[in-house]
This record gives sequence, structure tokens and C-alpha cells, in this order.
Amino acid sequence: MSQETINNNASFIWSIAELLRGDFKQSDYGKIVLPFTILRRLDCILEATKAEVVELATSLDADTDDEVRAMVLGSAANAGGQVYNASPFTFATLRQQDAGQLRKNLVDYLMGFSPNVRDIFIEKFEFTEVLKKLDEAQSLWMVFDRFCQVDFHPDAISNLEMGYLFEELIRRFSEISNETAGEHFTPREVVRLLVDLLLANDEEALSGKGIIRRVYDPACGTGGMLSVAEESMKAMNPALNVDLFGQELNGESFAICKSDMLVKGHDASRIAFGNTLTQDAHRGETFHYMLSNPPYGVDWKKYASTIKEEAEDRGFDGRFGAGLPRISDGQLLFVQHMISKMRDDEKGSRMGIVMNGSPLFTGGAASGESEIRRWMLESDLIEAIIALPTDIFYNTGIQTYIWLLSNRKPEARRGKVQLIDASGERFWQSMRKSLGSKRRAISDDARAEAVRIYGDFLNGDAGFGDVSKIFDTTDFGYREIRVERPLRLRFEITTDRIDALRGDEKAVAALEKAGKKSSGFMDALYATLVARVGEVWMDRDLFTGDLTADMKDRDIKLPAAALKVLIAQFGETHDDAEICTDKDGNPEPAPKLRDHELVPLKEDWREYFAREVEPFVPDAWVDLTHKDDKDGQTGRVGYEINFNRYFYQYVPPRPLAEIDGELKMLEAEIAGLLKEVVA
Repeated sequence: MSQETINNNASFIWSIAELLRGDFKQSDYGKIVLPFTILRRLDCILEATKAEVVELATSLDADTDDEVRAMVLGSAANAGGQVYNASPFTFATLRQQDAGQLRKNLVDYLMGFSPNVRDIFIEKFEFTEVLKKLDEAQSLWMVFDRFCQVDFHPDAISNLEMGYLFEELIRRFSEISNETAGEHFTPREVVRLLVDLLLANDEEALSGKGIIRRVYDPACGTGGMLSVAEESMKAMNPALNVDLFGQELNGESFAICKSDMLVKGHDASRIAFGNTLTQDAHRGETFHYMLSNPPYGVDWKKYASTIKEEAEDRGFDGRFGAGLPRISDGQLLFVQHMISKMRDDEKGSRMGIVMNGSPLFTGGAASGESEIRRWMLESDLIEAIIALPTDIFYNTGIQTYIWLLSNRKPEARRGKVQLIDASGERFWQSMRKSLGSKRRAISDDARAEAVRIYGDFLNGDAGFGDVSKIFDTTDFGYREIRVERPLRLRFEITTDRIDALRGDEKAVAALEKAGKKSSGFMDALYATLVARVGEVWMDRDLFTGDLTADMKDRDIKLPAAALKVLIAQFGETHDDAEICTDKDGNPEPAPKLRDHELVPLKEDWREYFAREVEPFVPDAWVDLTHKDDKDGQTGRVGYEINFNRYFYQYVPPRPLAEIDGELKMLEAEIAGLLKEVVA
């Protein structure tokens, strides 16, 4: 079947959706037409064996076990053993019945399906409710009758061709539904780029007969990534056996994906429903290839307890041993989940995942995100990261990135990470008509160029410095050292500060508590302070000594807790003041002057400090107790990948004369408009 024929069929079904105009919102068209498309396909598939299945179903005892019944009828239906329909109805016989009974008869027809199909239509598509709305709008018979005119028999349209048709319909309905377009549909050119990158240089590994490859998407949506992966792999080797696995949380997307697997002849039981992060439906399974586009910036607060429990109880024996990202974004949870499903044999695994910029650099040293990046880089799992153009998704214009990970890196890539900036104009073209936030598209030539740059491992020194650079994994690491400066305090007692102290309820309460053993403590303290109004101290010890002596002259002891409050109230940092020391004579650090320096991991922090810090603040020192929890060395280790730092290109500002000229032109234009308004 040609692409033209597929488009013609899609256009015919699209015309059926036009019957819904006025009675239904455009965003609801897909919820009606897609289930009917699947239903018609299944009806055509089961047509040849329908009479035999119905007869066999009536002959089975009423108490026959459900599993036995499904196995017997599924085998008789000759549809891969996954689906059957024991109802006496078909589309042809339903068409011959009273039109007024169509809704009731269609429900009976649905109830005759095998449980796996029944669940899709009734629980996930909520198709009985759809039929009710169509019936009430007096559109049910028109829609049903048009679908009866479509021949979806396998002799007329193969599983592969049906898959193309189905995906074309999903694309069209996604594009007209701005409110849901981006939730379950990744632009096809992005999917093809991801798949091409994932399969680059794998021709030899995928060649031959009897080869089986397992492909997995933990957030599979409607199954588009799985379908494109299978298509591309089959194009490389038609004899290849491709087993597809997935899991999806959204009920409607799951129903579409599972239906797609059914109409293509795949084992639909491998598409699971549920939350991948809390209910891993493929526990213990490993895969050759994994790919996904998980939700961006979606918090995991609702199921945090389950994830934290697994991380704490199982560590690296579970899925989240490297760390947990902040509660507001779960993308790196999906990454760890996928890594846990890598094969540990000689074939290993490769995975590609589309994410926004957050996983690249969010979180400082020792944060959950940084620790996850650290684990991936120190385990040498990251092969490449590709920056995509903005404005290529339907529901967001933000920058996105493709991460490629592998535990079977070729020798040349070991210990290396390739960064490719495919966000520039050479990698996208403007669309004639925007689709939601999607204003740009990646052409076939641009996709091929990005794949070539990755596949050939091209570096900046080969003339690709503006788009491709290769780094050591350690280039992204740094050691965060804590730089302290001595505390220097100047003290001055003024009437304003005394009044401020009196009005500070918290400070007064602390003083009263400290001096509760001394009668008249507060009156004596205020008298002491008033007597010292206008005096200045450049040494903390002299300040505390004088106040202590004054209170002693009043036969009252000044407790350390009270001194602490007074120091906070009357002290301020000053560069000319004496250094405050502890009881051992060591300088005390000034909390407000504390700073952190990020020292490249390849550099000794002592040399860095001597060069970058000491010449400018000679009294500073490094806190040697600020250590990394894992290696025990001074400074906490962090990792971040900042594309802007590596690919930033300076653009000089325009000449002032040019800007001034534009401003004068605008002023003249505004003045002209004002004259027209006044006139």
C-alpha cells in the first residue's frame, strides 16, 4: 500500500469525524473515531472464523474456567490467540438490525469480546458512554454506517499498513486537539531522530536470521516510539523478530497503544497499564533497546513514599539507588528505571530518552540530581546528549535534549561524552502553519546530518566545533570547596538600637530567660546599655568584657546566653575590626561571608585556591571538614552539563549609532500617529 492510499483511507475516516461537527468538540473526535477504527479492524480480522467461534462458545459449559474459555475461543478465532468475539453480531449483521436498537446491539457486541479487548473499550475508552452520547446526538447510525463501508480486512490492508494508517489518524487528531496534543504524542520527526540515533552503527548487530530484539518504553503513550523503532529495525533486517514492551499511566493513551499492538499482531499483554515508577509491570525484565519521552516537570509527590521506600530499603538492588531528584520533577527517576533494565551480557543495552534541560544542571553538589548524574558519568553510561531546536513540540516551546546511554560503549567512546548542538538553524525549518506551540520541524536531511555527526563521532577539531564536541566524563565534574573568611565585628551602642532591642519580643524573651536567676536583671541591663550609649568597640572580647564588668558592678552576672543576644543586636561586620577567635585561639568563620568555589574535578583544589582566591582575599581559608560523603576528600563532588558554556557564541552588540537611528525613526513614527489621533 502506498502512502497515498494510506492518506486516502485516513482522509475517508477523517471525513467521518466531520459528521460530529456541532454536536461534539474537536478534542473529542479522536475519542470517538479511534475506537470505532479499532473495532472495525477487529471485526474484519475475526470475520472468517466468527461462525465457528460462536458455535464453540455456545457448546462450552457455563462453569468453564475463564482462562480455559479464552484459550479455546482465542485459538479458534485464529487471530494470534489474543482476541475473539463470541457475540452473534458482526458489523454486517448489526447493519441489518433495527437502527433504533443499534446502541444496545453494539454494547452486546462489545461484551462478546475477549476480556483483554473488553477492558480496552469499556474501561479505558469508556466506549459505552461514547455510544450513549452519539445516540443522544442522533449521530450513532451515521458514524457506524460509514465505518461499515471501510474494508480493514488483512487481505486489503496488512498489519504494517494498518499501523501506518492508525498512526496517521493519531497524528491528525493530536494536531487539532491543542489541549491534549503534547500529552501523549511526540512529533514524528523527533521520534525518528531518536530511533535513528539509537540504531546508529548497529547494522551488523541486527543482521542475520533468528535475531530477536526486545524494545521497551516505560511511558509509551500511544505507542508511537515503539512503532517507529520496529519499523526502522525491520527496514534494516526484515527477518528480525522485534518484541515490543511498554507501560502507560493515561487510560486513553494506554487503550490506543494496546489496540495498536492488537491490530498489528503483537502480544498486547506486554503493554501494561499503571504507574511505571510505583508499579513496575515488567519487573525483572531486561531489554536490548529502550526509548522514552517521559513527562517534563511533573511532580511525584503523590507517590513519593513508595519511591523513597524503595530507594532506602533496596539501594542499588532497586531502581533508585543513585539518588532521588527534587519532588517537582521525576524525569531522572525514569532514567534510573530504564538503566535498571539494561542487559548485563555482551550485547548490553542502549537507551534514548527525550528530556528538558532540568536533568542537565539542576541541583548543586551532593543533591539528588547531581548524584544521579555522577553515578551515570562515573559508570560511563552516557554516550551523547543532543540539544534539539525549540518550538518543535505541540504543547511547549522549551529546549529539549536527547540523551543516549549505553552499557556497551565502543572502545573509542569509553570515558567520553559527545555533546551535539542540533538547535541551530541548520537543523530546523519553519512550518507554514503552526500547530499549537510547534512552529518548527526537523527535516529528513537535518535528521540525517545529526545522526551522521553522532555516528561518526565527529569532534570540534574536525571542523564541527560549533555543533559537536567530545569531552571526558570527568570534564563535567567539580569539587565544591567551602571558603571561609574570619569574623570581624564592630560594636556600637545607640539609643535607636536599644529601642530596637526593647521592641524585639524574641530577643527580650531570650534575655529574660537567661537572667531569670538574677533579680532586676533587665533593668540593670538596660541601665548598663544606656550608660554606654555612643561608645564603639572594634574588638568583640573588649565589648563583652566591658558589659560583663558593668553588670558585675551592679552585682549581677551576665550569662553567656545573654551575651549572645547582645552580640547579635549591637554587632556588625567590619573589615577594620579585630578577628573574633574561639576558645582555642582559632579564627571564627563569618557565616555571611562564607562562599563556595567550584573547582574542576581534574584540578587540585589547593592550586585552584592559591590562584583564584588567596590573592584577592588573603585572610580566607578552606573548611577542611566540608568533605564528600563518598570519597571522603575535601569538597563535595558535583556534576552538571551546561550546553551554553560549551557552545556559547558571543554576539557583539549593535553600534550605538544604529540603535540611536532606530529610536529616532520610532519617535518620528509615534509622533505621526499621535498627530493622526489628535486630528
